Amino acid sequence: MGTISFDKLFILMKKKQLTTYKIRKDNIIGQGTLQRLKKGESVSTDTIASLCEALNCQPADIMEYVNE
Repeated sequence: MGTISFDKLFILMKKKQLTTYKIRKDNIIGQGTLQRLKKGESVSTDTIASLCEALNCQPADIMEYVNE
């Protein structure tokens, strides 16, 4: 079974200058959820939607399936 990688998210955040501080400050997602993303753990579709709205992107722009 593969996993979902959020590496693309952090690359896009850097490109668009959206810092983790701003994500927390603007209540885009919570600190715990941000940590889950950094660890590659599962998050809700609401979280994905919030990030896509903040980054003006599609889900495929911030995550990908990695077959192990």
